[in-house]
Amino acid sequence: MSNIIAIVGRPNVGKSTLFNRLTETRKAIVDDFSGVTRDRHYGSAEWTDKQFTVIDTGGYVANSEDVFETAIREQVVIAIEEATVLLFMVDVTTGITDLDDEIAQLLRKSKKPVFTVVNKVDNTQLQHEAAVFYSFGLGEIYPISSMTGSGTGDLLDDVIKNFSEEPEEENALPKITIAGRPNVGKSSFINALIGKERNIVTPIAGTTRDSIHIHYNQYGHEFMFIDTAGLRKKTKVKENIEFYSVMRTIKALEEADVVVLMIDAAEGLEAQDVNIFHLAEKNKKGIVILVNKWDLIEKNSKTINVFESQIRQKLEPFTDIPILFISVLNKQRIFQAIEKALEVYNNRSKKIPTSKLNDVMLPIIESYPPPATKGKYIRIKYITQINGVSPMFAFFCNLPQYIKEPYKRFLENKLRENFDFSGVPIQIYFRQK
Repeated sequence: MSNIIAIVGRPNVGKSTLFNRLTETRKAIVDDFSGVTRDRHYGSAEWTDKQFTVIDTGGYVANSEDVFETAIREQVVIAIEEATVLLFMVDVTTGITDLDDEIAQLLRKSKKPVFTVVNKVDNTQLQHEAAVFYSFGLGEIYPISSMTGSGTGDLLDDVIKNFSEEPEEENALPKITIAGRPNVGKSSFINALIGKERNIVTPIAGTTRDSIHIHYNQYGHEFMFIDTAGLRKKTKVKENIEFYSVMRTIKALEEADVVVLMIDAAEGLEAQDVNIFHLAEKNKKGIVILVNKWDLIEKNSKTINVFESQIRQKLEPFTDIPILFISVLNKQRIFQAIEKALEVYNNRSKKIPTSKLNDVMLPIIESYPPPATKGKYIRIKYITQINGVSPMFAFFCNLPQYIKEPYKRFLENKLRENFDFSGVPIQIYFRQK
């Protein structure tokens, strides 16, 4: 079960700065102008071994006065519906504004845990001024400074107490999510595979708000599709459709074992696709890329290779990904796509016996040892695979701290060459022996 934290609030209270601090990135553009935040705003974060996804709702608001406040309200409503925990961010230097009051009113009605985060509190005087926000009636307030990070630890300690812990299903069927931008052909793909009888596992009234699980059991393959397409309510504000589909994609992606990323042949791999790809990679999911509507592209003998190398270039350094060119309309290679997704599923849970790992990898390491650092020779003595949901390897050596990134990549490439891990992120650790 995915835990999603949504940061809501009016513009300029510091949502992006907090987002950057939690996800430890500089993805958002931080600037003191309304509506500057134009970047994608979701990322993975971790606190005391609990993983979660953070969404900064700021990037999904149209920058025009009349739509602006409506859009913020709509976003809060969507976030209340989709997120596990809401961080309601306000600014101590401006006090309570009308828009803050309106947002608070929406949050009071929600059944979700809400944390009032008072930003820009960087001295004792402001600590006292923060007390005014108790008047929202939303319980405890959390004075922080998202710039310096003070107060964020206490906030996160309390936030993670509200996460849902769901036991992993034992021996459950493989779960495959079809992700991609709107109108790329995700639903048509599922319909083409399943035909008319969509065996929807959650047909209870009201469940269409969540991802739909579809049981596939044909031609000797059995798995669950997690479908997010066609789940939107008709919203009056067009701008929030993007925000909505992002919330959906994150939920479906975190539930999946394999993410099938579908892109449009005419448009190629766009920024949003790359974001979905990196989110899947960060969450250690298997990945397959499908280039749909290939039937519409003028081709010569080199087209596929050129197209494929352009995609891989944008995904570096993780490029060991199956890429298939399909046409849902002509049912071209759609079954091959499923076979590939199940191959990747198997690669993700593959266990290499320790003896085989050492027989293959130690001679390679002997021929190309890690470069000496500060006159010290690094010796890798032993390798083993660590148990986990995705492939992780421990290399035991005398000086783990001296092994650099290029050598780590070299080892990863050798693992991939010798044991098929196509479509699956690999983690490598160096341990003291």
